[in-house]
Amino acid sequence: MTVRTDGGRSEVERVARGSVTEGAARAGLVAQGVIYLLVGVLALRIAAGDGGHQADRGGALAEIADQPFGDVLLWALGIGVVGMVVWRLSEAVFGAVGPDGRKPHMRLLAVVRCVFYVFVAFSVLAFAAGAGGSGSGAGDRESKDVTARVLHLPAGQWLVAAVGAGIVVAGVWTGARAVVRSYRDELKLAEMSRGARRLVDVTGVAGGAARGLVFAAAGVFAVLAAVDYDPDRAKGLDDSLRAFAGTPLGPSLLGCVAAGLALFGVFSFAMARWRRV
Repeated sequence: MTVRTDGGRSEVERVARGSVTEGAARAGLVAQGVIYLLVGVLALRIAAGDGGHQADRGGALAEIADQPFGDVLLWALGIGVVGMVVWRLSEAVFGAVGPDGRKPHMRLLAVVRCVFYVFVAFSVLAFAAGAGGSGSGAGDRESKDVTARVLHLPAGQWLVAAVGAGIVVAGVWTGARAVVRSYRDELKLAEMSRGARRLVDVTGVAGGAARGLVFAAAGVFAVLAAVDYDPDRAKGLDDSLRAFAGTPLGPSLLGCVAAGLALFGVFSFAMARWRRV
């Protein structure tokens, strides 16, 4: 006798795609928005001449910790990022929304995103618990330390260069998708007013382009670290942002990128409201 499992599998998938996963996804998008908004604001301060802040996740967490009920807010933020882990894990196992959501490359992308948010969630929760792993300058130090360790491996230069090139490609891909407004495929457009669509387009295009540019810049620095065999050439988010101020356009370019990151935070809030999950 053959036992059919289709019904059980469908029930498991229905539960996984139900209100719990949807709530986790929306909480995760809100947490993402908070982090990017704060990073953007901190980078704007640096562009304005206040260099005493770290424009990275550690700096954003430190800002939250200094607020009333900061500890509670940090734990809430960490739990929100855990929601992103749950959502991306669900996409890896059951597929994402959309006609291509079940294809292997989409599942692999979900796995990569899940691993990334596991790291982010761990760092946020560690900071909330007082471990201090995401303190001032931690992101830049971690980038240099990891690069140094990998460079000493067999074929380490090639590996660092390959990872850096991959980050560059991911940054360009991220920015390009934002510019062509591919995020619209993931939105409940029928539920949005004209003003809401305009808000999403402004924040999505500008924010996504800025985010992609920062990723690409970090990837370029990783490639340079590999070429020069110098881990100090690698840069975290804060150092990558500060590098924009060293271009011929000076702090004005950093200000534009910083504003874009803040807009991406607002875009994340909009996605939390209208994204199809």
